[in-house]
Amino acid sequence: MGTWGAGNFDSDTAADHLAALVDRLVTEVTEAMAGDPVELEPDEYWGVTLPCNLELLLVLARQGWVGVTLPSPEAIRTWQKTFLAVWERTIDDLEPEPAYKAERRAVLNETFEHLAEASAAAK
Repeated sequence: MGTWGAGNFDSDTAADHLAALVDRLVTEVTEAMAGDPVELEPDEYWGVTLPCNLELLLVLARQGWVGVTLPSPEAIRTWQKTFLAVWERTIDDLEPEPAYKAERRAVLNETFEHLAEASAAAK
């Protein structure tokens, strides 16, 4: 197809680039989920950056650009269950304020849910 518009993401090359970026984000999440659960704790690298990757995937998916393929809603909900189980088991060790804890839990759940919904809508 080549180029189909004047936008930054309106070409095969741009779509390939975007697909590689999305693949990297998904691979990082997949590997973190399959790794040591300690790495998913709220004060660890993946405990902080994994939700960032999910949010970036959601932003990209909402643009409707060619090259963005999300994991299945089932995979995303499995990630949600795994991630939140670690979060619930370890968050109190950090002694968060109750309001922060409730708000953060809601944000995390919404992030996974919105991504699962975007995935389902794309199928």
